[in-house]
Amino acid sequence: MAIKITEECINCGACEPECPNNAIYEGGVEWAIADGTSIKGSFQLMDGTMVDAEKRFEPISLDTYYITPNKCTECQGFHEEPQCAAVCPVDCCVPDELYQETIEELMAKKGKMHI
Repeated sequence: MAIKITEECINCGACEPECPNNAIYEGGVEWAIADGTSIKGSFQLMDGTMVDAEKRFEPISLDTYYITPNKCTECQGFHEEPQCAAVCPVDCCVPDELYQETIEELMAKKGKMHI
């Protein structure tokens, strides 16, 4: 499952540079699949929607850092544990129960983002 940042976030920013998929954004910042990945052209989001990888999406949070589930792989294939959770000083990076994914699915997502 993807990782989410809870409202306990203190906006320290420690998590953002640790994400190998560039899935973490500061509150209020728009995101795109192409940010920090090698994806170009069309990309299928988790809900099945096809989008241009460069399309900018509204921020998931306006007040605190957030993780977009469409890019989160729980650091599978990079690290043994999610790095955002490892560096978070207030333990607010936790599994997001809304997004259940197997290790195989997370590795496939990683493979698409990092060719």
